[in-house]
Amino acid sequence: MTRSDERIKASSRSDQWSEAVVRPRTTESRVAVHRRLVLVFALSLVTLLTVTGVAVLLSLRADDCSGPDGEGTRAGAGPRAEGGRGNGSRGERGGDEEEKPWRRSRLPGSLLPRHYDLDLRVHMDNFTFTGEVSIRLDCVNATKYIVLSASRSASRGVGGAARVLRHFSVPANQMYVLALHRELRPMRTYRVNITFQAVIENDLLGFYRSSYLQDQEKRYLAVTQFSPVHARKAFPCFDEPVFKATFSLSLHHDPQYTSLSNMPVESSSLAEDGWLTNRFAQTPRMSTYYLAWSVCNFTYRETHTETGVTVRLYARPDAIASGAGDYALQITRRLLGFYQQYFNVKYSLPKLDLLAVPKHPYAAMENWGLSIFVEQKLLLDAEVSSSSYQMELTMVVVHEICHQWFGDLVTPMWWEDVWLKEGFAHFFEYVGTDFLFPKWNMEKQRFLTDVLHEVMLLDGLSSSHPISQEVTEATDIDRVFDLIAYKKGAALIRMLASVMGQQLFQRGLNDYLTTHMYSNAARNDLWNKLTQAMQSAGRDIDVREMMDRWTLQMGYPVVTIVRSQSDEILNSDIIISQEHFLYSQETATLRINISYQWLIPLTVAMGNVTVISQESLIWINNKTEIHRLGEIDDDSWLLGNIDQTGYYRVNYDLNNWRLLTQQLQTNHQIISVGNRAGLIDDAFNLARAGLLPQDIPLQLIGYLPGEHSFLPWHAASRVLYQLDRLLDRTENYSVFSDYVLQQVSSRYHRMGWPSPVTTGAVMQASYQTEELQRELIMLACSFGNKHCHRQAVALISDWISSNKNRIPPNVRDMVYCTGVSLMDEDVWEFIWMKFHSSRAVSEKKVLLEALTCSDNSFLLSRLLNLSLSSELVPEQDLIDVIIHVGRNPHGRHLAWSFFRDKWTLLNSRYGEALFLNSKLIGGVTEYLNTEDELNELKEFHASEGGGPAMSRALEVVEGNVRWHRLHQRHLYQWLRKAYDNTAHAY
Repeated sequence: MTRSDERIKASSRSDQWSEAVVRPRTTESRVAVHRRLVLVFALSLVTLLTVTGVAVLLSLRADDCSGPDGEGTRAGAGPRAEGGRGNGSRGERGGDEEEKPWRRSRLPGSLLPRHYDLDLRVHMDNFTFTGEVSIRLDCVNATKYIVLSASRSASRGVGGAARVLRHFSVPANQMYVLALHRELRPMRTYRVNITFQAVIENDLLGFYRSSYLQDQEKRYLAVTQFSPVHARKAFPCFDEPVFKATFSLSLHHDPQYTSLSNMPVESSSLAEDGWLTNRFAQTPRMSTYYLAWSVCNFTYRETHTETGVTVRLYARPDAIASGAGDYALQITRRLLGFYQQYFNVKYSLPKLDLLAVPKHPYAAMENWGLSIFVEQKLLLDAEVSSSSYQMELTMVVVHEICHQWFGDLVTPMWWEDVWLKEGFAHFFEYVGTDFLFPKWNMEKQRFLTDVLHEVMLLDGLSSSHPISQEVTEATDIDRVFDLIAYKKGAALIRMLASVMGQQLFQRGLNDYLTTHMYSNAARNDLWNKLTQAMQSAGRDIDVREMMDRWTLQMGYPVVTIVRSQSDEILNSDIIISQEHFLYSQETATLRINISYQWLIPLTVAMGNVTVISQESLIWINNKTEIHRLGEIDDDSWLLGNIDQTGYYRVNYDLNNWRLLTQQLQTNHQIISVGNRAGLIDDAFNLARAGLLPQDIPLQLIGYLPGEHSFLPWHAASRVLYQLDRLLDRTENYSVFSDYVLQQVSSRYHRMGWPSPVTTGAVMQASYQTEELQRELIMLACSFGNKHCHRQAVALISDWISSNKNRIPPNVRDMVYCTGVSLMDEDVWEFIWMKFHSSRAVSEKKVLLEALTCSDNSFLLSRLLNLSLSSELVPEQDLIDVIIHVGRNPHGRHLAWSFFRDKWTLLNSRYGEALFLNSKLIGGVTEYLNTEDELNELKEFHASEGGGPAMSRALEVVEGNVRWHRLHQRHLYQWLRKAYDNTAHAY
């Protein structure tokens, strides 16, 4: 849409979107300078297979913006100034940027985009689109260069009376440069217009296409995925988060399709050629990677919040008709109200659409007003979906809705602080889910096993990294989107919220959001607001001083608590020390000159067989400190990190471990559920790191037959599965599996199996009971309980003979897997057939994963090769197939060989997608544990690279091999000594 020679009128709007826009100041009188620079060049992007000549029209205009309604930007208040406020943002631009700004990894700050008019004509018949973008720019500093983000660009020459000296692409930095004849002058507004033609690609990034079956007919849709740096694949822009602007989008397409974008349709019209034009309302000021649109044949259902926000869920027509989207739609309506109340900040847009697409590189993307989900994270079939599936879907929705505030409304200044949005959204997965379903108790329980314990595994490696890490190149951005950003970010936020208390925490978040809405922020902006909230309550805690230790250093501490044995120190004193926890003590020894210290909020309590004291908060700042708790008799034990609110492990002297073990055996309920789970996780991981004898954790879980709560069992199952995969190919494996079955058998038989569910109701009343029952069945079947095997085989046989699936949804994954493992090839073929015929996305996922459980190497190889075809297995599911085959001891080497043989194909398919490549590398190598496999991995790493994910994989496998060398023999010795290794009828 061309608007050359149009005066940029002073805005009189009073809404927050425009008020949040910073404005330039000048004392010059109003002048108007009209010049045109015309050039033709070819814009070639990674997603563009065919490129036309591009006409660029620059309308140069200088407007007086000194009045209150001016629409400029304050000089120096753009990205450069924001990045230079000392807010913990690196990568600021220097004064020499004008010499050759394209040599820098980031865009220069001389020009700031104010507004984009984007006009697209989408041809779904041949998957092409033509477009024109008109960008209104404010000049902050004089410049002769217009530098835009573009994946690649190729010049075709300049025609007409253009005052452009040259124009060229910089592929290494994904930039396109226009070198001008004259400088653009500060405090003036300009416009650049670019037209282009491109292909809607068949991949997962930029503007891409997907397909689905409706009434046996293949249909197509086109959708965007711009995060983190893929808007530049679709159109030239200032594709960095700090360059916020408003967007006006028009989409032209065949009227049989529906088009969606961030904002509601403002006007709709049919042209003489029969094409439909939808013009969408102007967006708030936002980053390019949150712009979104889609052209599809979907239908929808809608609801409305109490404040009048329209919420719609779009999906395949048959999914909408079946009601598969109703659950997500209703919880979204409730969540918008919850977040508005919690943050005390109103949702900013008039609508929110949820779009379920068949193919997407991630679980979901939080585009403002148009959040896009892969189908299996949004659609719920009540008759076949398990409680675990419902929980996972719920948390994905909760996560994305939180982003409408943390991410969309307030955006991190730069990618080094991506955890400012991802950590918060991940933390609120549990807080928001507790709002929806208080009985699930997610934040106090599942957070521990699913977030804290999981990320500590990764963060205990020497190849880990600080949560805030420097990002300079566009190719480096992918590596900051990992479990450290998401899960460690969430764990640190939870720890800080616990220290502050909910009221002060909410007050600080409200101040942070209201101060920085429609703008960008860095971590110090958050720390300042939280510190102010603390000071308002008379609490003198410098949040920045505390949190810099946790965000700028990698890893976490192990806090060791030892009661004094010295006559010179009272028996009420305890000695507390902190050290950097690493699984490799060899690495820890080498890092002796690297002194990591944390400011640790350590909570400690004392207890005995009948009572536990109130917790005490002790701030630990030094390597070793002595603190007085009170009288500690010989039979009292110490317990640290109460309810696991802190991001650290706790170790004790061996006598204290003995007392804790005895307490669990005598009366485990004296210790909270969260701490019982924490003790199990800490003990096993301290032993794996060589900081505890191998028998301590095994003795600790000896109380489990009497454990009635889900969380300790879940914590135990996680560490036992890790041990299982280390031992499952060893000669004496049955010694270990018999030991596990001894712990599981009695509780498994008491809990029994769920009755078949025929009502279609998902997540019945007793969630904790259902989850414990599921956990015990999974352990029993996995480790060879004969009753469990017979039950699974009977359920599968009934399904095959009756063609009626009466298997309870909550245990279908275990039953399918066990049946495929124990029964013949015909069962595998039956499950493969059901995978293709099922229309329920949750059921398809479970069926596909069950196929990886076979003991038949031929079938596993067949599945791996069939999964390469996106017509048979969705592209994003191939990674899960490879990983699950690798988890099967009969398929581990097959998956590893397949991964190496197909690396070029896999890397080309998933290399640019966040998470997918690192998920694949980590998943397929995680349980390699022999010297030969380690050497193969080293050779592969040397020849193919693989980036940080491969370095982490190498360290994990080295740790697996080292554990076998140092600890396997001691583990088996204790098991043989403690238990009679005779046949058991489990």
